[in-house]
Amino acid sequence: MAKGIGVMDAAPLYQPLPGLKRVTIVDSSIGHVVTTLAAENVFELGFSPLGTFIITWQRPSKDEKGDAIKNLKVWNVLEGQSTGPEENEHNVVGRFVQKSQTGWNLQYTCDERYCARVVTNEVHFYQSQDLGTVWNRLRVEGVADFSVSPGKNHSIAVFVPEKKGQPAAIKVFNVPAFAAPVSQKNFFKGDKVQMKWNSEGTGLIVLAQTEVDKSGKSYYGETTLYLLSVKGDFDSRIELDKDGPIHDVTWSPNSKEFGVVYGYMPAKATLFNTRAKATYSFALGPRNTIIFSPHGRFVLIAGFGNLAGQMDIYDLDKDYQKICSIEASNASVCEWSPDGKYILTATTSPRLRVDNGVRIWHVAGGLMYNEDLQELYHVTWRPRNREAAMTENPLHPVPIPHPSALAYLGTVKTPSKPAGAYRPPGARGQLTPLVFKREDEGGAAYVSNGSLSLGNGVNGFGKPRRREVPGAEPAAEEGTESTESTAIDGDEQLSKAAMKNKKKREAKKAKDAIGKASGLVAEPDSAVPAAMATPGRSPERRDRRGHERNRSRGHMDPRPSSKQGQRDTRRSHEQPNAKKPPPAPLSNGVAPPQPAAGPLPDLTVTSPGTAGSPQDKKIRALLKKLRAIDELKMRRASGEKLEGTQIKKMDTEDDVRKELEGLGWTE
Repeated sequence: MAKGIGVMDAAPLYQPLPGLKRVTIVDSSIGHVVTTLAAENVFELGFSPLGTFIITWQRPSKDEKGDAIKNLKVWNVLEGQSTGPEENEHNVVGRFVQKSQTGWNLQYTCDERYCARVVTNEVHFYQSQDLGTVWNRLRVEGVADFSVSPGKNHSIAVFVPEKKGQPAAIKVFNVPAFAAPVSQKNFFKGDKVQMKWNSEGTGLIVLAQTEVDKSGKSYYGETTLYLLSVKGDFDSRIELDKDGPIHDVTWSPNSKEFGVVYGYMPAKATLFNTRAKATYSFALGPRNTIIFSPHGRFVLIAGFGNLAGQMDIYDLDKDYQKICSIEASNASVCEWSPDGKYILTATTSPRLRVDNGVRIWHVAGGLMYNEDLQELYHVTWRPRNREAAMTENPLHPVPIPHPSALAYLGTVKTPSKPAGAYRPPGARGQLTPLVFKREDEGGAAYVSNGSLSLGNGVNGFGKPRRREVPGAEPAAEEGTESTESTAIDGDEQLSKAAMKNKKKREAKKAKDAIGKASGLVAEPDSAVPAAMATPGRSPERRDRRGHERNRSRGHMDPRPSSKQGQRDTRRSHEQPNAKKPPPAPLSNGVAPPQPAAGPLPDLTVTSPGTAGSPQDKKIRALLKKLRAIDELKMRRASGEKLEGTQIKKMDTEDDVRKELEGLGWTE
């Protein structure tokens, strides 16, 4: 199948412009071919900020001598004299060897006066009209990435990753004053970063990411967010109030605020000012993308990728009012039009090989244009000046949709009944438990237990899993009460079989107590002659065998020794076939006198879990919380960094003590 690049006129004609079968530069306003580039096997291309130059990247290769071919080329858009040996490359102004496709392009200043590219331990600067001579060098040991700022003041930010225990660093320099950085931020947990400048070039957001999350909370590593000022008067880590990864961050065109989408699903979207202070938070939802309109009036918050593709549009000038929601399933491209009136979504290959096509939506939510394609690789708006493209009111009037949009809407079937999650017959007609609801629907917030398994007991399924160390005391979870405090209504939680066995044990205890009171049952501590306990075996062998049995039982039972002793004692009381001591020998053929049978004692069988008043159990639970708070204080004093939930728990110490005083407990 033939592949090509095309330019299409948008509203109101929606017609393709002819003449695009190769790498061709076209004046899209009139469809005139400006020039054709003599480049083969081009995989990447891009324009300079003012459109004076076009840069192409070809797959790396070698010539006949085995030398690498200069595969990165910079071309003049307008034809001119060649600066290279090839006669047909009449408008090439520079050539470089660029092996990696990642970060292949040159970075220009907004006025196209300078451009830069990174090499080993250096960033080389060139004057745009003379790419054969290095104009200046910024030497930074270990530099891995850089970003040139927009705006009138030329600045550059460089990134140095962690190495041999040294923290990663972001350094900002003014061009060409490379003697010392004007702003710098050092941090750990930074294997790679994304650097995002605001449109004025006065602020820089750094999204740092690690390849591996050592805490085990995520498959995709850890993410942290930092904010730096070019003046050097402010740098800070941006504190986020919801656990989970950072999905997206972007600046507003006014350069005074930025938006962040973060946290486990349903994610949270929040706007921050230039001092990293939160100014507004949107409703929770399955979202991972935030895009401001070119003039900063509207903001689009959406969930693409493995999410459903719903887009919510808000009007920031009208107190963050929600305008509409748009369903754009399977979208891999989403862009605002230069005038902020339309939104373009597209499904492209190779991400998806089916349902490729382009759709254009009005900001009010209506579909304006639809085109289905067999394979679509990329689509974008033609750049225009933001001020020239501004309209008085993007919401009114609403334009007339193209016939293709009406035809597509006619094929979309609206579900007659909203489809929900499957529910078994026994659970139908009942309210959904909170544990199965999303956080934005009133359910419990997601809590990561540091394990990648689904058995977390709160947000997943199955029994909660704890970290167990063989032979050690099982660690009690923070915020939970002891076994005694949870046994108030333990009878209600027992199964039928467990309840039946419990009643049998209580009946046996009552029978033993009655027999003991009447003298029919020997005391458990009564001595048994060794010769009668196990006839035919010497005391040494009996002792050795008992010792080995106890030792092996200790190895087999993972419970603490204190609990093992309690259980063994209970078993000795409950053994129905335990050997009883032989009756006392007859004296002169006369049996010893039996004690007189008195009135039987009044026995009341109670469950062992109901001992103690509810007030005592409440006091024990509060004291346990105080012990946990004291332990957290010691951990923080030793320099350990605590989680947000642990700090919040420490803040409840005064409330716990007041509650203890109200219950009458004093230290």
